[in-house]
Amino acid sequence: MPLLDDSSHLACRGHHAWTSAAIRRIEADFNRSADTHLIPLALPGFPGIDVYFKDESSHPTGSLKHRLARSLFLYALANGWLHAGSTVIEASSGSTAVSEAYFARLLGLPFVAVIPASTSPEKIAAIEFHGGRCHLVARASDIGTESVRLARESGGHFMDQFTYAERATDWRANNNIAESIFRQMEQEPHPVPAWVVCSAGTGGTSATIGRYASYRGFPTQVLCADPEHSAFHAHYARVACGGTAEAPPAPASRIEGIGRPTAEPSFIAGCVDAMVKVPDSLSLAAMRYVNRRLGRRVGGSTGTNFVGVLRVAQAMRARGEAGSIVTILCDGGERYAHSYYNPDWYAAEGIGIEAADAVIAAAADGEDALPDLQPLSRHALRGR
Repeated sequence: MPLLDDSSHLACRGHHAWTSAAIRRIEADFNRSADTHLIPLALPGFPGIDVYFKDESSHPTGSLKHRLARSLFLYALANGWLHAGSTVIEASSGSTAVSEAYFARLLGLPFVAVIPASTSPEKIAAIEFHGGRCHLVARASDIGTESVRLARESGGHFMDQFTYAERATDWRANNNIAESIFRQMEQEPHPVPAWVVCSAGTGGTSATIGRYASYRGFPTQVLCADPEHSAFHAHYARVACGGTAEAPPAPASRIEGIGRPTAEPSFIAGCVDAMVKVPDSLSLAAMRYVNRRLGRRVGGSTGTNFVGVLRVAQAMRARGEAGSIVTILCDGGERYAHSYYNPDWYAAEGIGIEAADAVIAAAADGEDALPDLQPLSRHALRGR
């Protein structure tokens, strides 16, 4: 008796052929794309400490999430979760949805982005430009459960970046962000970064960088900068630093793309060496500082990262260390014209500008101007 009848056998062959063609399409798109740039930025107050921005805004969909979306699609295809005609659904604050809409259109699949109603209109327009449909949810904490519901009712596939980000990315190689950074740093005065500073939306980036550094035997440490309204810092205090208090749910983050109401499964505390908690006013002041220094608009998450850079640079200088720090330029500021680059938004949110700008400028000049950022280190308990 044959294992499969003729119709089942033909259906299997058809699915495998479609999957192979879909993967080739994604790989061909990757081959058409250049790597992202590594941009140096001199800090006048920190001689001997070199700072670099990994510019992820130059991806075809304009953000760091392009790498993640590509990995999530390949992971879903290899696992047999996507088929011809599958509706792809994702819970996102915007940038991941933009990138996934791009790849869904590349494969001819319908895409639905489940996003907070507060998502910037520029991101909504970008999702729709790439052929996606936006499903707005009043509370940011509900985007996951709403995505599950839509996937069940439509028979579609929920990508679930917050669960699969850390496992979908090939952290050993395949030109992941960590491999790219270390390769591009090879000719620099301090080729192995002392620190890489990033922030967490899913936690996939910190997991990839931390794992890659360990796998390659690099002494590089990872600092994760968490925005004001986010649960990752409190979760890290409990899981990695011996705390006992459960992290209460956090309000929705005002820094789009990073911060979560609860710690997500893709955030791996053991891949992060230290964390700081960054007030939104300083994140946005740092964003404006980077904007002025680079001559181009960047997003708020890049500002959060830069505050982490300043904190690390201060610690290195205090120990008399020279070296390099690499951080992530997550996306461009054009997506935030209505908010982070609009004075009326600051007034509505009650966020001061001048005092925070003065703090960041002074800190970049080498003054001990940063407030307490609640620094945490998992190595403090291990004698390091």
